[in-house]
Amino acid sequence: MSLIRSSLLAAAALALCVAPATAQDAAAVRTAEALRDRALEGSGAYAIVEDLTTRFGARPAGTESEQAAARWGAEQFRAWGFRNVAVESFPLSAWRRGEERVEVLSPAPQRLVVTALGGSVATPPGGVEGEAAIFRTWQDLLDAPVGSLAGKIAVVLQDTPRAQDGAGYGSTSAIRFQGPTEAAQRGAVGFLLRSLGTHDHRFAHTGATRVGEGTIPAFAVSPPDAEQLLRLRDAGLGPVRLRLVADVGFLAPSTSQNVVGEVVGDERQDEVIVIGGHLDSWDLGTGAIDDGAGVAITAAALKLIADLPERPARTIRVVWWGAEEVSQPPPAQGLAGARHYAETRREQAASHVAVSESDFGAGPVYALALPAGTDPAFRAAAMRVLTPLGIYFDGEPARSGGPDTGPLVALGVPAFRLAQDGTDYFDTHHTVDDVIDRIEPASLDQNVAAWAAFLWLLAESDVSFRLPAP
Repeated sequence: MSLIRSSLLAAAALALCVAPATAQDAAAVRTAEALRDRALEGSGAYAIVEDLTTRFGARPAGTESEQAAARWGAEQFRAWGFRNVAVESFPLSAWRRGEERVEVLSPAPQRLVVTALGGSVATPPGGVEGEAAIFRTWQDLLDAPVGSLAGKIAVVLQDTPRAQDGAGYGSTSAIRFQGPTEAAQRGAVGFLLRSLGTHDHRFAHTGATRVGEGTIPAFAVSPPDAEQLLRLRDAGLGPVRLRLVADVGFLAPSTSQNVVGEVVGDERQDEVIVIGGHLDSWDLGTGAIDDGAGVAITAAALKLIADLPERPARTIRVVWWGAEEVSQPPPAQGLAGARHYAETRREQAASHVAVSESDFGAGPVYALALPAGTDPAFRAAAMRVLTPLGIYFDGEPARSGGPDTGPLVALGVPAFRLAQDGTDYFDTHHTVDDVIDRIEPASLDQNVAAWAAFLWLLAESDVSFRLPAP
């Protein structure tokens, strides 16, 4: 906590260099500063994550735990004074994880630490066996001719680079989503990839893969076991032969849901700012960083605004999206909750002022990105309030506010982004280690401070992010 506090104090001096608010109402700036400072004293976000992960644990989409968490969330929204609270259900194919096992049969028999990819198909009861075709990079697999992997198990061992903004994960995520299909097209009977993680611990990362026709059983292997496979390949002991067992698959049809609540605007209530995170999680941990932190940050920020004696001019709506993680059968592969929200509000998209979500763990916010052409006076006011939090302005225009904002952005809704430090996010993402013990309360408070302050400024302003860039 002391490190974050000291960095905030050091950054506070920079606020003197930021141009004072001009077009932005000075009263709005003062209120935003008060919200910021109140959040730093204790925002309540950590208690929300703690309650959520303790009461419900993991929350796979379409399960009773996710549904119960949604009902609990609606009760919390009402208790916090949010209006128009609703649980909006939609149909879903829920995926389950059963037995999962990968063994080296030869030249040195041993068990590997693995986890099945979400949406993977099952193996026959006895598993599938085959010689491992080991590729160091994704491109190596793509370069393999069609038919060259007949009867083999494709193994891609490309690692994920560590990066503050998650760009390393962006460079490797296609391996998980498309890898089983690409391997199947080349004749493979199974697929294994090095976990999309930035650590060297012996646990594996799950995550969604493509579902539908033309795919094969698919697993992620822990980083140390990925290195073990490379050593076996290079040891000159003969071909590496594997057995894969996966008792996994989609259950009977179920439902997931979005939880919606809002602080209704006082003057322009039809102009809506949408924020949130996703309530579902993978089944390995308790979904604390992905995305208990995000739903807590955005809800705590809105609660601070709801507690004010005055309402903002515009409406601020928080959405806890359901079913962000699990892939779905075609045609819609993912983001089921976000798609449902956008489809049911297609006619209202023009009145959505902006959208953003918190879905990158619990690291501190370090940058603000706005749409191209944002009014410089509004930007200056925002940075006057955010600079003391150690946040700088990112001159690269925001094109997305996070995965669940995608369907709304596709309808023309502008996005903004409060970028979090994700340097260590992929150490725990989609693993058994995604638990509340990985969260620092002071970091959550800094996030809430940034969100609450910025949201108040945006809600009080008449700025339009839809104006074309100069």
